[in-house]
Amino acid sequence: MDNGEINKEYFWGHNRRFNAYSNYFKTHFGGRVQKVSIDAGFTCPNRDGKLGRGGCTYCNNDAFNPSYCLPEKPVSKQIEEGITFHRRRYRRSIGYLAYFQAYTNTYDSVDRLRVLYKEALEVPEVIGLVIGTRPDEVDSEKLDLLQELSESSYVTIEYGVESVYNKTLERINRGHDYQSSINAIEETARRGINCGAHFIFGLPGESRDEMLAYSDYISELPLTSAKFHQLQIVEGTVMAEEYREDPSGFNFFTWEEYQDFFISFLEKLNPAIVVERFTGESSPKLILSPRWGKGRSDGLMLEFEQKMEELDTWQGRSYFAANAATAFSMGVGPQENTSTLASSSADSVASHLSARSVT
Repeated sequence: MDNGEINKEYFWGHNRRFNAYSNYFKTHFGGRVQKVSIDAGFTCPNRDGKLGRGGCTYCNNDAFNPSYCLPEKPVSKQIEEGITFHRRRYRRSIGYLAYFQAYTNTYDSVDRLRVLYKEALEVPEVIGLVIGTRPDEVDSEKLDLLQELSESSYVTIEYGVESVYNKTLERINRGHDYQSSINAIEETARRGINCGAHFIFGLPGESRDEMLAYSDYISELPLTSAKFHQLQIVEGTVMAEEYREDPSGFNFFTWEEYQDFFISFLEKLNPAIVVERFTGESSPKLILSPRWGKGRSDGLMLEFEQKMEELDTWQGRSYFAANAATAFSMGVGPQENTSTLASSSADSVASHLSARSVT
């Protein structure tokens, strides 16, 4: 930003035009915190026969699992190798979150989960856990365990929701309905545990208007954070075979279309929800379609934020469309000539948003 330009801050406390995950962590921890992925050898209930076989039609964990993530290695060893790997790129990290990422990371007994999670937390540089799982694979005992751990460490449960429409969830073989996601997210938030969710834009059978309407559903959830990304057809999946057989059943975004779509989506999204990412990044050798040819996610993010600047828009801009003046005065819009927002203003916004953000 040019030094002569008016400084703008939003109720989330910085001048980026959306409630960005990296800034949230800097505020929460006082510096950069990096996730370290773990493959603890879990499977999924729709792979092993409990709910079904074959898994979700879009899923191939090899598309995003780092090379050091091998389930035959102890959790602590994977974390140590992951920290070494990330130090080469992120030298300013002040701590690490053990990210149980591959498959369904609550799909085991509570006793076994306790052993794995505590092993991760015993690594000296680990300050918390991120647990990726399905909304139908948590129960009161598992949430009790995670609530207990959250009392002394940072803990986030990250649910794979993917779509808000049951027709889509059935088509992609998720094995649960949207109500299961609502129930899990609400119970997690009720216990004071940080709660994230994952959504995919472009799943077959959904129109652009239906995808845009996700914002209405998501804005009502008590989420701390959310991940969004475009559908990518990855080799080695059922969806790749479906695409080869009938590509007309898919309607992919171009990069330019996706920028426009996601800006419209972000304007409607509850500004209390931290946005972790808005694009997916898989191994190029595994991507069948679409191929944007735009490089890494950080480059896409820069281009996206430049476009938001050009349009002078921000997350939640139309969330309070019925009373825009009140929204601006409460801090949902940009606050000019201020270095920080008054805490009372931020508290008022949080209250007005029905405590959607759990920290």
